Amino acid sequence: MNQQELQINPLFLQLVVSLQAGAMQQMGKVASPFTGKVERDLDMAKHSIDMLAMIDDKTKGNLGEEEQKLLSHLLYELRLNYVDELKKEGEARKEKTPSPESKPTEEAAASEDSATTDSTSTEDSEKPDSASGNHTDDGA
Repeated sequence: MNQQELQINPLFLQLVVSLQAGAMQQMGKVASPFTGKVERDLDMAKHSIDMLAMIDDKTKGNLGEEEQKLLSHLLYELRLNYVDELKKEGEARKEKTPSPESKPTEEAAASEDSATTDSTSTEDSEKPDSASGNHTDDGA
């Protein structure tokens, strides 16, 4: 091994680390440096990981040993974190989805509420003007 194979090109390092940082932010693992808030966008995180995978594929045989190790390690770490976030999202969806047994009861309650509201508004609109005290005189 020569010295060049053990060095990582600073531009290559900056490129892959910036994509890694973006993916980690998009997975909600770190806060946005701009807003200070943790934001999740798993579609964008997948896109960032896919870009790193494309770089890995297109540079096969052209990277030094350390560069290849770095890229392989980053992809491994990001993929594990991505799968973890997908599992969390799936569990959160299960918790939010009501069970089939409780759904008819909720729908019945909602339809009762809307029926009550509809009948009240219909009753109000059917009242004649004289009942509300409004008399119109057209001078005839």
